[in-house]
Amino acid sequence: MFSVTEMRTFELFSVPHITVLLMFLAVSFFMIVFRKHLKPHKSKIKWTLFTVLVLSEVSGQIWVVATGQWDYASLPLHLCSISTFIALYIFLRPSKKAFYFLFFTGLIPPFLSILTPEVFYQFPHFRFLKYFLHHAAITWTVLYFIVYEGYRVPRKAIWTGFVLINAIAVPIFFLNLLLDTNFFYLANPTESETILSFFGSGVLYYINLEFAAVIVFFITYLPMEMLMRREKRKA
Repeated sequence: MFSVTEMRTFELFSVPHITVLLMFLAVSFFMIVFRKHLKPHKSKIKWTLFTVLVLSEVSGQIWVVATGQWDYASLPLHLCSISTFIALYIFLRPSKKAFYFLFFTGLIPPFLSILTPEVFYQFPHFRFLKYFLHHAAITWTVLYFIVYEGYRVPRKAIWTGFVLINAIAVPIFFLNLLLDTNFFYLANPTESETILSFFGSGVLYYINLEFAAVIVFFITYLPMEMLMRREKRKA
């Protein structure tokens, strides 16, 4: 379960992958549809998500250290880790402005990572469980703040978030050159076949990344806009 060399047999859309995907969608659906029944327990949901996010980051670091795999690439500087840290911050110090950024980085991107994961280990390996639970918890956290804490995002946050993520990506790009890492997947696409595998290479890769970011941000905002319009009509 914790071996480095064993169970490296993950297959895209295999039974374990589809099962995890369906479980993720089921929990997401349950959080939204049964929100009235769950709101009295929102404190438990909050701290459960907080604990899962902390354990995901910590256990991941412990595993690479314990198995002798730790290197600069293990630093928690991927988008999922940055989203995790922002989420933990908001849990401890509520901030609607910080949530604006988390909304765009923590809703659809983790779902896409679940849909086309960069994971090599099959169920029930630790890396399989950690990967999917971690990414699912990020999206569930965003849903928690929207559904149970009433957080909303203004339309202007689309471009604010886009500028901010590019501002973060610039130093990450040069850090990748310095450390020979691939944070934010700015050096090259993922090793396994994911959506990024179809983005080409060189300058075209970065152009496609920018276009994809804009598209994802606008798609992410659509349900929020619909929700806010619906609430405005009811007011």
